[in-house]
Amino acid sequence: MEAWLAYLALGAVAGVMAGLLGVGGGLLIVPVLVWLFIRQGVDPAAITHLAIGTSLATIVPTAIASARAHHQHGAVRWDLVTRLAPGVMLGALAGATLAEILSSDALRRVFGAFEIVLAVYMLMNIRPAPHRPLPGTAALTGGGGVIGLVSALLGIGGGSLTVPYLVWFNVAVRHAIGTAAAVGLPIALAGAGGFMIHGWQTQGLPAWTAGYIHGPALAGIALASFLTAPIGARLTHTLPVPLVRRLFALLLMVLGIRMLV
Repeated sequence: MEAWLAYLALGAVAGVMAGLLGVGGGLLIVPVLVWLFIRQGVDPAAITHLAIGTSLATIVPTAIASARAHHQHGAVRWDLVTRLAPGVMLGALAGATLAEILSSDALRRVFGAFEIVLAVYMLMNIRPAPHRPLPGTAALTGGGGVIGLVSALLGIGGGSLTVPYLVWFNVAVRHAIGTAAAVGLPIALAGAGGFMIHGWQTQGLPAWTAGYIHGPALAGIALASFLTAPIGARLTHTLPVPLVRRLFALLLMVLGIRMLV
């Protein structure tokens, strides 16, 4: 029961953050799941892979709910989603394969370092200057490939990469956030599929797992995040997002340091 309550609480917070900031809930889900799996006695060699694979699976319903809410506000550029999708899916499959090569400790340190760098980026409020018009489909697909690879490797929805990438190409921030929410779906589908396949023959995983996807955690987090992601998307239009962004960055800094040490 304690674990179920923890999964539900984690999903509720991650869903709101994903909808509010356009930043994938995986930035919260992965480090918290690592901590929960340690408490549950999961094999240390598989903990980080299990946390990342499960995180990607939970992003599927969150991305659907968040993208739907942003679409209702006219904030999703579907023309960009269709051009980015092939690249992010191929990149996500490559990211899942790269994660399988890395040890659990190495993967945990990569994730921690990424969170710290992202936290500094958010605290400094660095925004890429809109330099140029959107490139052709081939360039967008290539950029999507990099976004998908990094996102699947870390178990995130890709919003922290997709949003600045699109803003750099003169896409309005509001549209970049909504589009990033929609792009999170193909990333999550391909990445979770890759982690499921790579972890299928792994020994010593907990009960109710499919590859590197933990069923109970997926169910609890997905249920709560599906309900709260639209709330976060609506709060984008009412809350002081810069303040929330700074507080979230501080939380990421703490989580990143914890993952490293």
